[in-house]
Amino acid sequence: MRTLTHRTFGEPEDVLEVTERPTPEPGPGQVRLRVVLSPIHNHDLWTIRGTYGFKPELPAASGTEALGVVDALGEGVENLTVGQRVATGGTFGAWSEFIVADAAGLIPVPESLEDESAAQLVSMPFSTISLLQFLGAEKGDWIVQNAANGAVGRMLAQLGAARGINVIGLVRRTAGVDELREQGIENVVATDQDDWREQVTRLTDGAHVAFGVDSVGGSSAGDVLSLLGEGGTLVAFGAMNSPVMEIRSGDVIFKQATVKGFWGSKVIQTMDAATRGALFGELIQRVTEGTLTLPVAGVFDAADAADAVRASNTAGRVGKVLFKF
Repeated sequence: MRTLTHRTFGEPEDVLEVTERPTPEPGPGQVRLRVVLSPIHNHDLWTIRGTYGFKPELPAASGTEALGVVDALGEGVENLTVGQRVATGGTFGAWSEFIVADAAGLIPVPESLEDESAAQLVSMPFSTISLLQFLGAEKGDWIVQNAANGAVGRMLAQLGAARGINVIGLVRRTAGVDELREQGIENVVATDQDDWREQVTRLTDGAHVAFGVDSVGGSSAGDVLSLLGEGGTLVAFGAMNSPVMEIRSGDVIFKQATVKGFWGSKVIQTMDAATRGALFGELIQRVTEGTLTLPVAGVFDAADAADAVRASNTAGRVGKVLFKF
């Protein structure tokens, strides 16, 4: 079977290659999936570079999320059937024709959900809705986030709006404001404008901003923190620009602020089954009704991995880039 692997850590477009590996057999409690589509996430690229919190042994497979069709059942698996569509967001090595996954962690996909949406249902959308759960944000609360035109940023704005939570998005380019408004997302401010802080104040009408989400790092983290009200919480979600958060001690001290880290895979592990099921149910409902959109920027064959990675790294890209096998 064809699998995307890398023998060294480095830039994904340089080190990824298609290799042939034996088709795996499912063990007890596992199923084999024929992969239909698999998205490229930032954490996948960081893992290939060797800069993520998880560092695999080399040579290593790649990818973590996929839409698949159940191809074979391991011993003791009774809740799934061969030919059933399922989504997985925690199966390392997902960029492959076939993968083996624990049956208990798979999400059955309803027929109403298109393949391209189902392929990206788990990692980013579920991390985003879990982030809302983690924050404890309620109807009427205000959240400010940077990287608002990224996948998580768009989904946080859409899920927040569906729940009655106010989300202000910060983008680095003025053009990003119009790009998001074209997708129906308002309350967006570009930080390349001199009066961007005043724009945020006008949008909130002076309301207390309880939560901030930083996905960029560097001085952008401090910008988000500076907008929070007293007792606000800043959550570090990612580090797209810098692995160091530059925050002012005065903002932490005088706002009595809390700074937390959010790592979706760890948070999800501690979530009870009932909560997890309810959140997945809400995600499927939101996608089906159109209040949560999961656009696709392109679909590439695994043989064109370098082109796919370059497409994924394109500035201003709207939607995920997916692999097909």
